[in-house]
Amino acid sequence: MAMSKSYPVFLFVVFLALLAWVYQNQHSQLELQQQQELTQLTHQLATYSEWHGSGAELYQLLSVSHPFQFFQYIDDNDSGLNHTYGSLIPLERHPLAKLFSLDLAHTQKLAQGRLQVKLSDNGAVLQAINHTQTMAALLLGAYLLCVLVFSLLLAKLKRAIHYSAECIRQLPQLSLPPLESSKLTAELSPIRTALEECRSQLKTQRDNLTQENEKLHKVVNQDPVTGFSTRGRFTSQLASIANHNPPQFGLMVMVKATELAHVNQQHGRAAGDDYLAKVANCIRKACNKFQDAQCYRVSSADFAVFIPDVVVKDAPRFLDQLKIYLDEYQQMLQTESVAHLGLVPYQQGMEAAQLLALADTAVSIAQTLGPNSYHIQERSTGNEQLGNDRWKLAIHDLINRNALRFYQQPIQPCRTEVEVYRELLARFYNSEGKSLPTTTVVAMAERHGMSIELDKLVVFNALKMLKENPTLNGNFGVNISALSAHQERFVAWLKDILGKQKYLASRLVFEINESGMQVNLAASHKFVREMHSVGTRVSIERFGNSFTSFKFFSEVRPDYIKLDGTYTTAIDNDANNKFFVRMIVDVARRTGIRVIATSIERQEEKFTLEQLLVDGMQGYYIAQPQAILTTEQS
Repeated sequence: MAMSKSYPVFLFVVFLALLAWVYQNQHSQLELQQQQELTQLTHQLATYSEWHGSGAELYQLLSVSHPFQFFQYIDDNDSGLNHTYGSLIPLERHPLAKLFSLDLAHTQKLAQGRLQVKLSDNGAVLQAINHTQTMAALLLGAYLLCVLVFSLLLAKLKRAIHYSAECIRQLPQLSLPPLESSKLTAELSPIRTALEECRSQLKTQRDNLTQENEKLHKVVNQDPVTGFSTRGRFTSQLASIANHNPPQFGLMVMVKATELAHVNQQHGRAAGDDYLAKVANCIRKACNKFQDAQCYRVSSADFAVFIPDVVVKDAPRFLDQLKIYLDEYQQMLQTESVAHLGLVPYQQGMEAAQLLALADTAVSIAQTLGPNSYHIQERSTGNEQLGNDRWKLAIHDLINRNALRFYQQPIQPCRTEVEVYRELLARFYNSEGKSLPTTTVVAMAERHGMSIELDKLVVFNALKMLKENPTLNGNFGVNISALSAHQERFVAWLKDILGKQKYLASRLVFEINESGMQVNLAASHKFVREMHSVGTRVSIERFGNSFTSFKFFSEVRPDYIKLDGTYTTAIDNDANNKFFVRMIVDVARRTGIRVIATSIERQEEKFTLEQLLVDGMQGYYIAQPQAILTTEQS
């Protein structure tokens, strides 16, 4: 209950309690007084115990000192001496007399008669009633005065509270006027002080938040890995070019970091971020001679550079310098390539979709030209093979030329009884002998429906290499796409060619990505079953990325599973990964499946995985990929 209601109620209760106390006090005094009166009467009657006169005479004697409401004397012998006065029930009484009712009756036997009396209390009762009414009036007046004073003080307090509330409402806008000291005085002065301090602190905090907001605005529009502007800023730049004002022209360079997926797979995402940062640093150094250049990270592996007020004939100056930096980084990274560059000119009013299409075409053509290559696409003539079509021709060309080389990366067994293999890594090259990014070649082959032809090329060359090089001993793993493994015509071709060369088929292990195999478990199981029928084994790579990974144990039943590199990275300090690997090893052993750990780069990771009882290990710490010395090469 609010104070404005509870306090008057409290006062009213106090008033009633005091009134009750006054009444009780008056009633007690009256009762004591009348009791004394009755005691005096009984003492006086004791002197008239031998009374022989009439009742009237006795009444005259006693009424001098005692007021009677009722008096009756009855003589035992002579009724003529009897005398009665008043009545036992009072005829006229004050309305409040019942509150002070007293029993003042007395009966006594005299010598020749019987006396019954009842003292009158009218005077004393009226006096008690008057005194009680006077005290009640005083208490009621005091109560009303207290309520009035309280109401006035409460009204003043409410005005001060409303004033304080209005000041608080104005705080977020920092429009608080000077405080009126007369409205927040005495007990409310701490509120005035708090409001003044709050206004001062809020202004300081607003200034700090404004500064933080400016910093966050920069962070939101700045990629944390590369330090370049984000896609939102890139989109705004494209929109400004599409507008007709102000006039502008220049060059746009698209940079595709083609090795990101490979680096992430082999070394983990931290290494992938470091790779992107290094590529960005190469771009940044190449832009030093172009002070107005603007750099953006468009997507996970794509960068864009706008160089305003520069014409196409000056483009090689930037591209050649950037390629030099990329080539230097490639030697450190030891990969097929680092990035590919596509350059297109732009001018005011050019549609964003047209500009991006030309840039994508330029990058796609650059990817077919060799490591860290660039291509300048000035405009689309409509007669040339652009973008993805260029890749279709490139894949046809490398298949026709049988343009493939093999590298190998061994798997180290953890126990002598464990039979493992060496993974064959296919590397493709163009007509000029320059390497093409493997990931892009495979992706483009799948996009153009040429994955089966590409996988046939890989399998055919692997068999040819083993057949023509009898000194190569041991087993070899060959990567094929899940898309091909799910095609009946490819499986039939594979079964036929392996069935004719079972002595070589038994030395092959087909590695297939788990995510692709998950698409169709029935087809995956059929592929494994058909390969087993010709003596070939199957390995599932990048195992553990799917929630249904354990279905492979019961439904697909491969011979090997290669754990995804994310489980290996810093496993010596990761209890969750240790638990997951231990669980996989336990389940795999019950079903006769070998578990191979990949992407091992540190001694601590190797020791930890050995303790977890994996069957084999692969990674740069174990052995780096190296070229295979065949009869042709020697």
